[in-house]
Amino acid sequence: MKNKTLLALNGVVRGGWFATVLYSATACGGKSASSQTPVPAPTAPLPTAGIASARVPLLPLTLIAAEDTLGWRTELGNRTAALAAADSVIGTLIRARSPEVNWVLPDELRREARRSPTFAANPDQMGTSLLRAEKLEMVPDPLRAELRTLVALANARYALVPAALVYRRAAGSANPRMATAELAIVLVDARLGRVGWRTVARGDGEDPWSALTRAVKALTPGLP
Repeated sequence: MKNKTLLALNGVVRGGWFATVLYSATACGGKSASSQTPVPAPTAPLPTAGIASARVPLLPLTLIAAEDTLGWRTELGNRTAALAAADSVIGTLIRARSPEVNWVLPDELRREARRSPTFAANPDQMGTSLLRAEKLEMVPDPLRAELRTLVALANARYALVPAALVYRRAAGSANPRMATAELAIVLVDARLGRVGWRTVARGDGEDPWSALTRAVKALTPGLP
């Protein structure tokens, strides 16, 4: 199982940003590749083949932000409520669309942490948002130790971590209410403290939750 999992995770192209480096002199009017606008990489599918049948904790989101121009203070102004709503959307869709994995949702993780307050950190207060950094491969301490302990309490090895949720005004849309949800998400081998897979899932919508729904659905392509 260990070798199969690592092989499956290593075979996935990691998400991130890339710049267009090939160009046509005719189409671009002789401009250099460095003048091209960076475009987002496509969302990498969730690598469930490598973790099928395994218990995998889904950690709660700890960072949510939106551009001021979206005017979503009412929807996102209450941070606790917004994080809880995002966790509900992510957990519901991940479980329904990837039933081959035995997901351990945030509420269960919280209960596990409360049962062992001396050893386990509060999952809502862990520094998981730093895992949104594109080039981060090894989880730094103290987060590494906290993740290892929490995931072990859940009788698991791997954890799926939504590291950050950011809303930006949708580029190129004629609808001023349209926004893009960008969900940075990683799969971590908690025993080794290594990020095995990462991507940024994106989805558009006129409100935070419809945009997030489309972003999470992008993790499991081929489903409606």
